[in-house]
Amino acid sequence: MIGATISHYHILEKLGEGGMGVVYRAEDTRLDRPVALKFLLPDLTHNDEAKTRFVHEAQAASAIQHPASAPSMTSMRQLITGCSL
Repeated sequence: MIGATISHYHILEKLGEGGMGVVYRAEDTRLDRPVALKFLLPDLTHNDEAKTRFVHEAQAASAIQHPASAPSMTSMRQLITGCSL
């Protein structure tokens, strides 16, 4: 996946992996800015419940509107660098 371009996002490095997905650092080539992209794990792509939870997570994240939160669109989020929480 690293080095691939998906739509207008160029994948640069893997940031982490959890129970449902993998997060990559990428470059938004249209807006020339760093972003974080989250993808559902390949073995979960045929699991309807997992896909539904993934979409709900993206919808919940995109509904957050606060000056201290990064804007998000489905599985793409603004990349904010710093220490790991």
